[in-house]
Amino acid sequence: MIEVECLDCGQRGAYHPLRPSCSGCGSLWLEARYDLTVAARRLQSEESRARRDLWRYTPLLPVDEVPAGVPMGEGGTPLLSADNLGLLLGLPHLYIKDERRGPTASFKDRQAAVTTAVLRQAGVREAVVASTGNVALAYAAYCARLGIQLWAFLTSRVPAAKMHEVALYGTQVVKVTSTYDRAKELAAEFAARHAYYFDRATASVASVESMKTIAFEIAEQLGAAEGGAWRAPDWYVQAVSGGLGPTGVLKGFHELHRLGWIDRIPRIAVIQAEGCSPMVRAWKDGREVAEPVAAPSTRIFTLSTGNPGRGYTLLRKRLLALSGGAFESVDDGEAIEAMHLLAKMEGLSAEPAAGVAFAGLIKLAHQGVIRDAETVVVNLSGHSMPVEEEALGEGWYRDLTAEQVAGGLTEDGLLAALSRLDLRVTRDVLVVDDHPEARRLLRRILHAHGEYQIREASSGPEALAMAAERPPELVILDLMMPGMDGFAVLDAFRRQETMATVPVVVVTAKELTPAEERRLQGRISRLMTKGEFLSEDLLGEIDRALE
Repeated sequence: MIEVECLDCGQRGAYHPLRPSCSGCGSLWLEARYDLTVAARRLQSEESRARRDLWRYTPLLPVDEVPAGVPMGEGGTPLLSADNLGLLLGLPHLYIKDERRGPTASFKDRQAAVTTAVLRQAGVREAVVASTGNVALAYAAYCARLGIQLWAFLTSRVPAAKMHEVALYGTQVVKVTSTYDRAKELAAEFAARHAYYFDRATASVASVESMKTIAFEIAEQLGAAEGGAWRAPDWYVQAVSGGLGPTGVLKGFHELHRLGWIDRIPRIAVIQAEGCSPMVRAWKDGREVAEPVAAPSTRIFTLSTGNPGRGYTLLRKRLLALSGGAFESVDDGEAIEAMHLLAKMEGLSAEPAAGVAFAGLIKLAHQGVIRDAETVVVNLSGHSMPVEEEALGEGWYRDLTAEQVAGGLTEDGLLAALSRLDLRVTRDVLVVDDHPEARRLLRRILHAHGEYQIREASSGPEALAMAAERPPELVILDLMMPGMDGFAVLDAFRRQETMATVPVVVVTAKELTPAEERRLQGRISRLMTKGEFLSEDLLGEIDRALE
């Protein structure tokens, strides 16, 4: 039997999903409590260790046993090393928790799986959710699997395709033409009238407990990567609407710390869309209560909780008491740029909400809040499919027209079409850097963003030979190379008639002395420090230099 404790009066009692309030004071804020000694023993059992989904952590979840019929592969998502993005940001210990791998492609699968398991155990047959998309989709799938009737209150901003998918599972869809906060109010009233279960997110025991499994997996996966004990990162980064994810993750790390399985609780970076960022504003103003945003202005509708209520107050209190952290906001454009960067650097397609998380990571790294020696995990909360057209902009495809005849495409038409494609303008760029990872990153940036012919040199002499054979239109040069360093390469270039005026962009990790800065003055187009620029910054400098 799982116990819950009231966060207001401290009274304890047995947990039941249809009794969401404290019997002593009526508070809706209850929290699950476990015998950690018993839980630790069960977690170390052979049966538990053999599982590869979130039910590996059943002893610290509000169910008596692994529920039959529920598992669909939820949890157990990979922790990916983000080598390219880490190199770009100067964060060599950057990881991505890929939550796109669940049954409905978002981290909300954890919430739906644990909650529906709890409902089945309690004999509950009806449930209600309010959602901007992902929660409803996850619940729809699991409720269909378990024979639970679901009512989903969706705002009118949810794409029709996602509404259709929710309805496909047999869910009763209620389209609310108003804000997400109003949809939640209507859903709660509907559930109360009919005595149905209503998911209150940060105020729902099962939902909070489900998010702990993200923390458990991260700690176990980081430890396994180093062949040792469970380990916590220095930072955990997630975009939020109402704050459920970080609330549960923080509780999970806290329980592991109490067990003695990790040596610290990571700092949490909470990222919001600038057009709906009540938590960020309250945190930066030092306020315990967030002032609601009546009319969210972000296009990232999945992060449009205008009133986080007490959820923010509790999260703030625990962060200050346990680990510290940061609250930051980013605008929609920064989120879209981060989506592009993640896709082009790591091959990972992210939903706009996850783009907010990565844009926040970039901002905190550039501010020096997150430092280069720290281990960082970012939650890739969901998939981008289908990709919003605004995320691509113009010019994302090439037109290719070939003349057709009755029998199909003629050979002449095919060759002519391909010739037109080959005639697109390319610029010849020489990359000079002794580190293969740095060359690979620069090549990836240039290939992903433009029409460039790229040649690579791993040393000064090799660069001089390649430039003598065919002078490039631009050089990207590192300064710190063994033997012939970048200064010497630049001197040699400027002595050659064919290279005297070729623009040079220096990209280096070296901290220059005043004398070294004078050596470069007037001889290069731009000096850029590794780890302190994004791909768009570099491309902007290249375009200006080539002009």
